[in-house]
Amino acid sequence: MDLHSTYPGVMDLKWRAKRRLPTFVWEYLDSGTGVEATKARNRAALDRIGFMPSILHGAIDPDLTTTFLGQSYAQPFGIAPIGMSGLIWPDAEKLLAKAAGKAGMPYTLSTVASQSPEDMAPWLGPHAWFQMYPPKKEEIRRDLLERARAAGFSTLVLTVDVPMASRRERQTRSGLTQPPRLTPRLLAQIALRPAWAMGMATGGMPRMRTLDKYIEGAQANLPPTAHIGYILRTSPDLGYVQWLRDHWDGPFLVKGVMRPEDTEALERIGVDALWISNHAGRQFDGSPATIETLPALRAATTLPLIFDSGVESGLDILRALASGADFVMLGRAFHFALAALGARGPAHVIDVLKKDMQANMGQLGAHDLAQLPAPVTLAP
Repeated sequence: MDLHSTYPGVMDLKWRAKRRLPTFVWEYLDSGTGVEATKARNRAALDRIGFMPSILHGAIDPDLTTTFLGQSYAQPFGIAPIGMSGLIWPDAEKLLAKAAGKAGMPYTLSTVASQSPEDMAPWLGPHAWFQMYPPKKEEIRRDLLERARAAGFSTLVLTVDVPMASRRERQTRSGLTQPPRLTPRLLAQIALRPAWAMGMATGGMPRMRTLDKYIEGAQANLPPTAHIGYILRTSPDLGYVQWLRDHWDGPFLVKGVMRPEDTEALERIGVDALWISNHAGRQFDGSPATIETLPALRAATTLPLIFDSGVESGLDILRALASGADFVMLGRAFHFALAALGARGPAHVIDVLKKDMQANMGQLGAHDLAQLPAPVTLAP
């Protein structure tokens, strides 16, 4: 079957994913927090970014290659972390890591993934990134860094925009708790989704394997959208960032930056790149769209910038690059692809995004990413 004839865009994968996932899993993947205004703003603001088409350039064969943090990539995007990926599709982390390795793109494993760094070691490609939620205890920090290094992760990502659990009302209404408890309500949802159920029956319900050694016997009275990892976390300050910089000898990124005034201190500490993100609207419903903050952040710093939040197409990737980003990361799109097509999904969505980028670059007369024109603002 020609996947491009049936699933030519990310939205086609999204709607098939919804039909194949139990409701509680879909709500976990797709929901934001609050009334999801930030999630909607991310989409609306990206749609307001346009380009003036350019004609009479002759034949164009767009080149998507880029260099980021001294590494060459065949395309300017990679896979962002999503906690508990294995809840969304069986073996999600391994399937995504394998696809990223084959495509030569970054794959980012979350601290709260359903696979540990040690589990992932055989599947990692050359651009393996480890995303850290900040543990409070120094001995756990040291151990996590050592485990990530030993498994083959070359880049450390510190997420700083989750000081406490968000409410995620859609997720709560679905009946999902952390860790997942198979109540009669959830079992009824699972019964309607046999492909997902069969995969989970083989491997069992996922858990946060990275944290197993730190939380044995721990008990906590946590809200349903939180999980036991919150027992270990702290809300980091600049001293915490400096400690990680001093103890990690590879590229070090800070994820969750939105304010230009935060960039100067991070530059002084020696952070290698900033990851501009509003957590795709999952943490705070009063945030501006990430794309709206990008130009001011670009003007405020010389550090490389990664962009995420709301990216659903190759055109969105071009919008972010033309607005000041150096690299783009996607999370939901790759998980839609997994849920829609299983192991075939990640490679297909990579191809979809690349083809969309190339088609739009042809309209702009851009032979490579350096030739992208300045964006224009479209009417709402």
